[in-house]
Amino acid sequence: MDKMNLTMLTDFYELTMANGYLQNGLKDKIAYFDMFFRKVPDNGGFAIMAGVEQLIQYLKNLSFDDEDIEYLQSKKLFSEEFLLYLKDFKFSCDVWAVPEGTPIFPNEPVITVSGPVIEAQFIETMVLLTINHQSLIATKSNRIVRAAQGRDVMEFGSRRAQGYDGAIYGARAAYIGGCVGTACTIAERDFDIPVIGTMAHSWIQMFSTELEAFRAYAMVYPENCTFLVDTYNVLKSGIPNAIKVFNEEIVPRGFRPKGIRIDSGDITYLSKEARRMLDEAGFQDCRIVASNSLDEFIIRDILMQGAQVDLFGVGERLITSKSEPVFGGVYKLVAVEKNGEIVPKIKLSENVGKITNPGFKNTWRLFDKETGKAIADVLTTNEETIDENKPYELFDPEYTWKRKTVTNFYAKRLLTKIFDKGTCVYESPKLKVIKSYCKEQIDTLWDEVKRFENPHKYYVDLSKPLWEMKERLLQEYSVK
Repeated sequence: MDKMNLTMLTDFYELTMANGYLQNGLKDKIAYFDMFFRKVPDNGGFAIMAGVEQLIQYLKNLSFDDEDIEYLQSKKLFSEEFLLYLKDFKFSCDVWAVPEGTPIFPNEPVITVSGPVIEAQFIETMVLLTINHQSLIATKSNRIVRAAQGRDVMEFGSRRAQGYDGAIYGARAAYIGGCVGTACTIAERDFDIPVIGTMAHSWIQMFSTELEAFRAYAMVYPENCTFLVDTYNVLKSGIPNAIKVFNEEIVPRGFRPKGIRIDSGDITYLSKEARRMLDEAGFQDCRIVASNSLDEFIIRDILMQGAQVDLFGVGERLITSKSEPVFGGVYKLVAVEKNGEIVPKIKLSENVGKITNPGFKNTWRLFDKETGKAIADVLTTNEETIDENKPYELFDPEYTWKRKTVTNFYAKRLLTKIFDKGTCVYESPKLKVIKSYCKEQIDTLWDEVKRFENPHKYYVDLSKPLWEMKERLLQEYSVK
């Protein structure tokens, strides 16, 4: 995509704090921040990481131009020293990220940033904006894809997305989540996502009759005919006219029809009747496409009722994640450096769910060697490693009496370094590779975790040293 300087896409308090840090002599103070989320959208069992490639692009282009400096100067809030600092600004942080396409769970770091506090704090908004949006859409699209039970799902939501970026990056995230293609043309140009589309109702209405409209389309696209059959009447007009054109215009030219699309009405009933009519006419290979305000629950239900649909086009409820349109990722300070030592920090709250996990950490995923299934995730201090050759005891960080010892497992670090002192050290995989990786990783989850309703809770535990660190800080900062 065309590059745009998004440096000033930030909450204003990032700038006021940055100026304040500099004025208080904290410009070079090293801080550690984690991005994590607290709840899976739609009360699901897991979410999907997405947006890392766009975050990398943002961090590579982080700089303040003359117009930015002039604007900030006009606010009469910032010192000349700070404005000079911004003029010569160069990003120098270390950044770690969970790779795109990885299933992720609440309260574990998906991004960790370490570096001078002004820089690490300043990027908060764009870290959250970028990862929150694409992770939300990748998660929603995967729910819809799984509901389709092996049938293809296309993303059709551009016109209902919340803005240009919502449409473009939403298509990207939907592809990661498992969609086979998109109606968004620019997404194919920029991301090589297969673009799909044939006709709208307006095409039918432009001609004197539906039959004439189908014939006109077949004349131009005989090898790619998918007719929209619900402009007037699906069973009395649309399907019969489609079959007539298939027989008279498509087959005699050596082609087979691609499909018919139903965009309204009772999809279950209409698709069953359409399938019967097409089969009787000798078009068993003609696919039936369904669209019209679909989501995972509607798709699941109509398939349970025997709907004869081969392909789903899903729009607004996917591209906006309409059922729960917010991915609640947060960005919190977890440590600072003092005299070369990493000092953990914690945020307390009367809401227990908002108490943070302190310190510079690693996130590990433990897999059963026999089944290949994920057992649990474990947060450890940065100094720890998990020895796969020894039994490892997992325990619930809140209900510590709930314990389990695992053996015959292997452990995988989830966070991968993407920036070293401001230099990108990571090459983003091709989008098709990310999509395949996503499917493989979801297959490592037990089916119980993948339920749409009341999924089994996948455990994210703390190592004993990290749990003890947290308990010590809870005691230290609790008001007596």
